[in-house]
Amino acid sequence: MTYTKATIQDFLGSLFPFEQLTSPTLTKLSQKSQLLRYRMGQPILVADKMPHQVAIVYEGQARLLGYDQTNRKTVPLQLLQPGAIIGWVSLIRGVPCETATASEESVCLTIPAGEFLAVMSREPDVVAVFQNRCTLVEAFELLGAEFARQASRVTNLKDVAKEACIEAVVRYLPPSVKSLDKLELEPDRFWFVSGGGTIENCPVGSQLDVSDSSTPIQVNGTTPARIVGFRQSDLLVLNDQPPVPVEVVSDPWLEANEGVPQTADGEQQITEIPYASDDIPEAPESDQKTVEKRRKYPHVRGTGMLNGTLACFQMLSQYWQMPFRRDVMRRIMTDQINRTGSLSLPLCGAIADLLGLHAQLVNVPPSAVSRLEVPALVRWHESFAIIYEVSEREIVLGVPELGIVRRKKADLIDTLIERETQDGLPPGSIPVLLLKRTKQTPKQRFGLQWFLPSLRRYRRVLVEVLIASFFVQLFGLANPLMIQLIIDKVIVQNSIDTLHVLGIFLLVVAIFEAVLSSLRTYLFVDTTNRIDMSLGSEIIDHLLRLPLRYFERRPVGELSSRINELENIRQFLTGTALTVVLDAIFSVIYIVVMFIYSWVLTLVSLATIPLFVLLTLIVSPIVRRQLRAKAERNAETQSYLVEVLSGIQTVKAQNIELRSRWQWQERYARYVSSGFQTVLTSTAAGSTSDFLNKLSALLVLWVGAYLVLDQQLTLGQLIAFRIISGYVTSPLLRLARIWQNFQETALSLERLSDIVDS
Repeated sequence: MTYTKATIQDFLGSLFPFEQLTSPTLTKLSQKSQLLRYRMGQPILVADKMPHQVAIVYEGQARLLGYDQTNRKTVPLQLLQPGAIIGWVSLIRGVPCETATASEESVCLTIPAGEFLAVMSREPDVVAVFQNRCTLVEAFELLGAEFARQASRVTNLKDVAKEACIEAVVRYLPPSVKSLDKLELEPDRFWFVSGGGTIENCPVGSQLDVSDSSTPIQVNGTTPARIVGFRQSDLLVLNDQPPVPVEVVSDPWLEANEGVPQTADGEQQITEIPYASDDIPEAPESDQKTVEKRRKYPHVRGTGMLNGTLACFQMLSQYWQMPFRRDVMRRIMTDQINRTGSLSLPLCGAIADLLGLHAQLVNVPPSAVSRLEVPALVRWHESFAIIYEVSEREIVLGVPELGIVRRKKADLIDTLIERETQDGLPPGSIPVLLLKRTKQTPKQRFGLQWFLPSLRRYRRVLVEVLIASFFVQLFGLANPLMIQLIIDKVIVQNSIDTLHVLGIFLLVVAIFEAVLSSLRTYLFVDTTNRIDMSLGSEIIDHLLRLPLRYFERRPVGELSSRINELENIRQFLTGTALTVVLDAIFSVIYIVVMFIYSWVLTLVSLATIPLFVLLTLIVSPIVRRQLRAKAERNAETQSYLVEVLSGIQTVKAQNIELRSRWQWQERYARYVSSGFQTVLTSTAAGSTSDFLNKLSALLVLWVGAYLVLDQQLTLGQLIAFRIISGYVTSPLLRLARIWQNFQETALSLERLSDIVDS
């Protein structure tokens, strides 16, 4: 005799809470299910792998096991009778936590994890039953981790967990929640993060502080965070009680499923049931994503000790949306490397303190890695890496050289321990720099997006300026076409009447172009002045509201030079950016027109473009570094001059005019020298760009003349093509200058953010 799908459907329909499923859903679920036989002692689920199936004990018995993290041993928790459901807890939490083995020859009805989750998503009443229940294994894991953190040696952890889970309450924190004041969490309970969406600074297993309901909280991702509350009276641990031997624990679900129908002749019926594989597979990636959508963590690429460490701190700044002071951190790290030849975790902790973070250097045993508070900083080969996420299944790291890396816990521990052993540190522990955001941690509020409200307010006028510029460029295209007609039609055919018509047309185009240019300039200047007034007032208002300690740490001249950076940023957004947009649009149009004339001549004209790109890639980092140095020298010079003039009475009284002048000259000489280096680099880049532009024009004339002699092109077409190709190469010639403006704007944003982000 064999089991039929009707037998499975009847079995599922008799179980709580599957009895609440509709008949079509129950039929579909039974068709996807499978009966598997397990030998005595064979594992059904293991806690280090996400379940690939939900198992229901059909015949026989199974033993549910837990791992006591304090005593470091496996503890039998529960004897599972027919009707017991296992595997769903891990899927609901998104954290593998269940270990179950067959205590005798047993049969289980298995449901694929993906199918189980799909049914739960369509049945809100049934999924509510699963989601709102705290099981013994979940309570045992959460309380065991808490007692291990407190170094409390508990001999009766199973009894404590058994008592606590009966009155435990499950709550879910949606991603939209910002504080705990509206969640009505009972203060007489201990609340633990159990799974679901990750709560910032609160990894799975940590206790949630609900004493101050106004404390801000952030749930990352799109999945609600699952938290479990235990009554404080249930956690009064009595260490003198001996462990209780294994017994059948009273479970409301098992009591509800005690009436499950049993088969009459089990031995005859289970002969057709296959044995389960000894190798327990992990849940497929798609099933795991259904449980918990993976969060996209920030990554910044960097190689080497210096750039890799800078990339780590930039990733932290993006993760917490903090302002990033690259120049300050680079200077500190460079000095440290010059003195000691390396960078250390203690130094990284000092830099984290400068950023406004709370840093703590700890040595973590390998068994406690999965309970780390993230993000954290660890050594990684010659640089560092950011630990973004930890679980028993895998650990997610941000490695500057590799990207976002997901490693199994055991593999990562071996890598980290091997690294520390090579450094001569004692084995058995991993140095980790724990990082936390505090109330004083600054938030990044300043960037190009800070200007968007002002630009959006005047978007109509700016669109009109863009349209006017578009037509000015379009009229510029008419000039070479008319010149071609004059040469090919008028001069060659001696047509005087056509000459007058084309001449009048060119005159009208020139008049319209002049009028549009004047209107565009008027609208543009008027709008930029309004934006300057609005942004300048906002900056000054914010500056005057800053606390006194901000001004005590910064010279007056430096603040003045930082405020002046606003003009550079505004000019780039409303001027240079507009030019880049127009150049990008019309370069494509001009290239299409050039291909219509001659594809050979077009390829010759565009042959120098890769050289322009290469020049920009080489020169841009050099120019950026020199501009930063020039800005710093200028700030030092202006700051010292303002301080001298402000304290001129002291200077006169102490007769240090000559000394003050020498110090000013020394600072000013450094500023002039930095400016000279920038001019040399810009001049070299500009001269190279001019040469490439002339080379392009020479090649066009050379090849074009050959095509004219070969009668593949007329003289008028060659001249028109020459003018149009100039429209294409001229924007490329300005690319070096535009890129330099972009570097200056980025530096201005970095300097002005010191005021706005404070």
